[in-house]
Amino acid sequence: MSKTPLAASLAFAGLLGLSILAGPAAADEALPAPYQLDIGRISVTALSDGQIPVPLADIMRGEPRPQIEAALARAGKRSPVTLAVNTYLVAMPDGRLVLIDTGTGDLLGPRLGHLAESLKAAGHTPDEIDDIVLTHIHADHSGGLTRNGKAVFPKARLHVAERDAAYWLSDEARAAAPEAARRGFDEAIAMTAPYRETGRFTTFADGADPVPGLQSILRAGHTPGHSSIVVSDQGEKLVVWGDITHGEFVQFAEPEVTIDFDVDQDAARQSRLAAMEDAAAKGYLVAGAHITFPGIGRVTPGSDGAAYGWEPVGR
Repeated sequence: MSKTPLAASLAFAGLLGLSILAGPAAADEALPAPYQLDIGRISVTALSDGQIPVPLADIMRGEPRPQIEAALARAGKRSPVTLAVNTYLVAMPDGRLVLIDTGTGDLLGPRLGHLAESLKAAGHTPDEIDDIVLTHIHADHSGGLTRNGKAVFPKARLHVAERDAAYWLSDEARAAAPEAARRGFDEAIAMTAPYRETGRFTTFADGADPVPGLQSILRAGHTPGHSSIVVSDQGEKLVVWGDITHGEFVQFAEPEVTIDFDVDQDAARQSRLAAMEDAAAKGYLVAGAHITFPGIGRVTPGSDGAAYGWEPVGR
């Protein structure tokens, strides 16, 4: 069954409440240091926005709850599960700095919203960013764009998938949505407004290059325009695949499991299956927004009844 935008919005509202109740990060939850690797001549740095406990067993669908809990147990986890929020800084050979996703800003509580600290730890400031590419316009990916109504990245041009912009920034779509679902639209409009109002906002078509040197793959379902961003050079490849999975504990082994955050669960399921099949067959690196930091690794063939496995790099 496909999930409605209302359900996805309510799921985010629940996550917001959870993040506030969780309070500030504890001392042992210090931000991980930036993690850097090279893809040919391109440098990619994983940056942490923080992490938050998420009740996966309550919000994952497609399998009975005991089966989801069993998958978590096999990974040594129980719900709620701490999930990362990762973003990726791409330094192009010509010197341009491209940020893929911006974290949560102040939208989802004090455990998150730490991109600026991670960016500083990597030796950069917000005014150095030339371009921002969003995998999709959800609060945990676009929330870091704006603070107090002003652009956090004063020089950057923002690039958003055409389908996501057409949906989340539409007055008509907002008006047609139930009242409880309108928060997601309001956040999308507010976060992108400083960029749209200053002519620093562009959209890219399905599968088009969001900026020169990076490619995109439409992986619709989680949102209408949810897209993976491809970083490739000199025969090496990394796909920043956004929210293909939430964590590495259930959906690699059981990729048909969906989550309440998916606007269209059926489409999200098909996108996940296609993304995993391609990554496992071709062996390139992928980077997941909610996989344990740095979120980078390879999809492997499954074993012991699992459809796929996850082989992390780095830490």
